[in-house]
Amino acid sequence: MIPVTSRLSQTEIMSAEADEVCAASGNSRNGYRERSLATCVGTLTLRIPKLRTGSFFPDDVVERYQRVDRAVVAAVAEMYATGTSTREVQRVAEKLGVGRLSKDQASSIARSLDADVEELLGRDLGGARTPYLWLDATYVKCRREGRVASTAVVTAIGCDEHGWRHVLGASVVDTESYDSWLAFLRSVRERGVTGVRLVTSDAHEGLRRAVQETFQGAAWQRCAVHLMRDCVRAAGSRSLARRVARIVAPVFRAKDADAVRAMYHLAADMLRECCPRAAGVWEEAEADALAYLDFPASHWKRLRTNNLLR
Repeated sequence: MIPVTSRLSQTEIMSAEADEVCAASGNSRNGYRERSLATCVGTLTLRIPKLRTGSFFPDDVVERYQRVDRAVVAAVAEMYATGTSTREVQRVAEKLGVGRLSKDQASSIARSLDADVEELLGRDLGGARTPYLWLDATYVKCRREGRVASTAVVTAIGCDEHGWRHVLGASVVDTESYDSWLAFLRSVRERGVTGVRLVTSDAHEGLRRAVQETFQGAAWQRCAVHLMRDCVRAAGSRSLARRVARIVAPVFRAKDADAVRAMYHLAADMLRECCPRAAGVWEEAEADALAYLDFPASHWKRLRTNNLLR
């Protein structure tokens, strides 16, 4: 059921704008023309005011020639891009209030966002100083050349000198390799990123090499979350994995740099007794896992992992 308040509020806004136009130009109203708009709450029938002279169109309420609002466009585009079948896209669109949605319409909606994405990822970063940089890759199913395939999506998020985080770049690559990371990072740097002091990522060897070549002089922080997972994975059995997790997890919660280092060494001693393989991973990573300690303590929570939700 379509909320009446949504339709009324949109109509009232357009009516008020039409009154302002008439008052400013000496024009007068001449009824309405109805137009449908598919939204995330269903299909609304908007009553757009008509003028006796000239035309009126409220671009701030509904874009000219737009039949589907941005929320529905984004939902359909994401489903299509991630490989959801056309039949399923149609079913979901119907629940969002779009009565009919053909394959060509779904493709057109997906393409309508291409310009926005290109503008975001190609914008000039203006030489902004970005002391902190987080790099990550994830594998998602997406539609490429007419087929659905698992694809690596690499991302770069930076923090400026005022503490604001920004998406600096994202790219789809065939494989998460040194060459692909190097090309991606160079494109980010060439668009204006400067002043990088610390880069946080996982321990992918190709990524590390690309970081060293692209942002010379920047420190590298091995993601603490990935490191703990690597240690747990080295344990093998489930019971031993739980024990390893209990040993390493408290280390990065300490609030004092000396305490963190002392706990790191204590954890290494305990791991050598119960799981030498995990101990090897842990000890080898010490310098890179504790790089964040050289930066302000108030930043530690964000710097030690490239999972920015933690």
